[in-house]
Amino acid sequence: MASQTAETLIGAIVVATAAGFLVFAGQAGGFGQNDSENQYIAKFFSAEGLSVGSEVHLAGVQVGTVTALTLDKSTYQAVAEFGVVDSVEIPEDTEAKIASEGLLGGTFLEITPGGSDVMLNNGEEIIFTQGALSLLNLLMKFVTEPDE
Repeated sequence: MASQTAETLIGAIVVATAAGFLVFAGQAGGFGQNDSENQYIAKFFSAEGLSVGSEVHLAGVQVGTVTALTLDKSTYQAVAEFGVVDSVEIPEDTEAKIASEGLLGGTFLEITPGGSDVMLNNGEEIIFTQGALSLLNLLMKFVTEPDE
């Protein structure tokens, strides 16, 4: 009898833990969020490290996610489409840059608002951008540069 009670208790703990993981995964994936988002576009010469689902940060706070990455075939630039919660207004002179959390950290899209009083509308493009810096390319340039 005691063994059946222990098995039932362990089973209940396993089910509760699985439900907790499902709730966490849903929140991390953005399910259940009621905030609607405004979509914006930014073009980069290099979007290395950025991917669909990457976070969008403003002042160190996540305010959205990257929803699409495509290639502009006429300019050969990477086009990043991203959503920002509609409660956050983006000035027209905002800068978007691809940043990393450190040497081994993940890559995210960082937006730095400008000082303009004119705000971007849903679907508009952020003009001022800075692409990803490749640490490997910088190191190779340093190593292979001839001494002068």
